[in-house]
Amino acid sequence: MKNITVIGAGTMGNGIAHLFAMKGYAVSLLDISEDALARGLKTIDKNLDRMVRKEILTEQDKQATLDRISTFTSLPAAVEKAELVVEAATERVDLKLDIFRELDKAAPEGIILASNTSSISITRIAAVTQRPERVIGMHFMNPVPIMKLVEVIRGYSTSDEVTDQIMELSRDLGKTPVEVNDYPGFVANRILMPMINEAIYSLYEGVAGVEEIDTVMKLGMAHPMGPLQLADFIGLDVCMAILKVLQDGFGNPKYAPCPLLVNMVTAGKLGAKTGEGFYAYTPGSKDLKVAYQR
Repeated sequence: MKNITVIGAGTMGNGIAHLFAMKGYAVSLLDISEDALARGLKTIDKNLDRMVRKEILTEQDKQATLDRISTFTSLPAAVEKAELVVEAATERVDLKLDIFRELDKAAPEGIILASNTSSISITRIAAVTQRPERVIGMHFMNPVPIMKLVEVIRGYSTSDEVTDQIMELSRDLGKTPVEVNDYPGFVANRILMPMINEAIYSLYEGVAGVEEIDTVMKLGMAHPMGPLQLADFIGLDVCMAILKVLQDGFGNPKYAPCPLLVNMVTAGKLGAKTGEGFYAYTPGSKDLKVAYQR
């Protein structure tokens, strides 16, 4: 594989494009508007600059990486030469199904169609295509260029050949792939999201404050980041969407999002990306200040 298409220039999409381009692949980055693409490229440029400052890359490496990325707003044009498509759109079932219906019409035969979904059924996504054996989950962790794990999710019909190719490709990217089967939340979010939800319940019920909850998990459980800060980093809307997938998929009320989480999402307090969640975020500052007051 030399030609990769990434659908979505947001947080995960621009990270995936950055990674593939940095590793020498030609990347076609697709989004719905030139503005969205410009924001994605700006983030990639900023993150590459950080790698140059840390002497992970040279200036020449940075420019070569950027030169390998082409941008598109037309799906047929973006997938014309693709050997692999990685969809990284918003974590919404309806949107992903629509994208894969269109991909099935536009993408050449024989290519692999992957989704970066963190919780939505690969089997369900594959079922809207005429090539379910070539649909697979490729769940990267954020920030993509740094985090080592890739969850490789086999749908009901995903072939051994496609699974083996994606496992090998992930290793070539310098990642550690872990093969998992297609059940709600897979492994990472089936374990992580109930923990985050329970941390929010602990705050909601007045057990402890934001900093206290995060400090217990950092110092007591050796987590690099507390669950409330991590929720802000992931996006509270994304956390809620994943919990609803788990709740619907298992039919178990224990996965229901905490009412506080629902209220914060409704109020538009989505975490770092909106400047406020459980903490307040100031551009250019690493200082954390608690924003949520009971």
